[in-house]
Amino acid sequence: MHSAVFLIEFGAIILGLGLLGRLAGRFRFSPIPLYLLAGLAFGEGGLLPLGASEEFVAIGAEIGVILLLLMLGLEYTASDLVSNLKSQYPAGLVDFTLNALPGAAVALLMGWGPVAAVVLAGVTWISSSGVIAKVLGDLGRVGNRETPVILSILVLEDLAMAVYLPIITALLAGVGLAAGSVTLAIALGVAGLVLFAALRYGRVISRFVSSDDPEKLLLVVLGLTLLVAGIAQQLQVSAAVGAFLVGIALSGEVAEGAHTLLSPLRDLFAAVFFVFFGLHTDPAEIPPVLLPALALAAVTALTKVATGYWAARRAGIGPRGRWRAGGTLVARGEFSIVIAGLAVSAGIQPALGPLATAYVFILVVLGPLTARFTEPIGTRLTARLAARRTPPPPPPGAPEPDALGERVEARD
Repeated sequence: MHSAVFLIEFGAIILGLGLLGRLAGRFRFSPIPLYLLAGLAFGEGGLLPLGASEEFVAIGAEIGVILLLLMLGLEYTASDLVSNLKSQYPAGLVDFTLNALPGAAVALLMGWGPVAAVVLAGVTWISSSGVIAKVLGDLGRVGNRETPVILSILVLEDLAMAVYLPIITALLAGVGLAAGSVTLAIALGVAGLVLFAALRYGRVISRFVSSDDPEKLLLVVLGLTLLVAGIAQQLQVSAAVGAFLVGIALSGEVAEGAHTLLSPLRDLFAAVFFVFFGLHTDPAEIPPVLLPALALAAVTALTKVATGYWAARRAGIGPRGRWRAGGTLVARGEFSIVIAGLAVSAGIQPALGPLATAYVFILVVLGPLTARFTEPIGTRLTARLAARRTPPPPPPGAPEPDALGERVEARD
């Protein structure tokens, strides 16, 4: 009976996602907001809470994030990644300054203390790699000039999590400096080791994975990715970073074949990830913290747009690409929820969990919209500002400026 209920629930979820995806495709916008709202409707406190399939959906959500980042990694080589990280590290510093400080300031203003300030800074700082990866694919922007800049910022954030998560875990647990330093060293070492292997032995890994049989190629690539992601997460490194670096390590025909085979799986499990996020949001917890969450979301949406615009301009990308980069970075998601969950489990501040949930939910719905509409809106605003700054033409008969810029009297 339990298995029958599970099949009914999970089948209904997949069917509903397919219909929502069709609806979004008809109106030419990302289906992510619809997936999230569906999760909200059938989650805790929703219209019809699910039970039997919840555990499977949670596992599917983790696989969804891993596959999203793997597919992004397949688009780039290890040398591309290193060169982008070297050139974009100032953007990472700007990203941290503009987006972490508002969260810390709000926590301190609300009297939650320094530890809660560090936690909320992380919540507002980190963009959602999963949401952004899905949006880039939905909008057909994976090959755009600004996309490497976006990915560099995301990878810098994910690598920074290898430093941040051990620190915040130690702070929440009250662990001493020595134990915290050991955890941090292990996390950094693992991230560096995986990146070194991708750079040095990428061709060897590709030859090991390569196969003319699609079935064998699919199993080896998927198994290797999940294995590396699990080991990375066990050692306090983001599973998303591990999956991304596996994709970076694969190149040539292997990368092309894996991309073709894994695309349907990515789309399936990515949709499950967004539903899972909505399932664990209780609508009753949102109204009390809605106003501060909206204010924080508005401020940090603007700071993310500014971050992407600045980074893209620094990379020599044109104005339209700058706006696209900024709008794409707005979404927050999986990391923010993980960080807030750690604080709630440690009993730091009861109101922090609902605030973070409402904040992330607002931006994870808003993110796909800003990714699509920031460019046309920003382009129109800059065009209007440029038109206002341009001096109007002189009226008929008025003195004309000469070659030196001085006005001369009109002659008959």
